[in-house]
Amino acid sequence: MITRSKTKSDTRNDISRDIDNFLSEGGEVKDIPTGTSGNENNINLFTRSTNFEPKKDRTPLTETIKEMDARKSEKKPAPKASKAPRKKLITDDFGEPVRWVWEE
Repeated sequence: MITRSKTKSDTRNDISRDIDNFLSEGGEVKDIPTGTSGNENNINLFTRSTNFEPKKDRTPLTETIKEMDARKSEKKPAPKASKAPRKKLITDDFGEPVRWVWEE
C-alpha cells in the first residue's frame, strides 16, 4: 500500500493544531523584539570560522601520472584476424546490392 506524502496544507494544519494545543494548556507566547536571535550573544554563526583541520601538504603524483600516461601510450598488439569465413556484399556500379558471397 502506498502512503500519501504530506502536503503543505497538511503541515500547516498540524502546526496550527500544535499551537492551539499549546495555548489551550496554558502556554503563552512572549513578545520578542524584531532582530533578536536564539543564538548566544546574538552573533551570526556564519561569520566566525568553525573547527576546520589545517591544510595538509599534498603528495606529489607527477611520477605516478607519467607512468600511467606511458602505459596508456604503449602500443597494444593488433587483434588477430579471424580465420572464419565472413560475408561480403557485392554491389553494382551504382552501389545497389547484387548478392552476398562468403570470403575466406
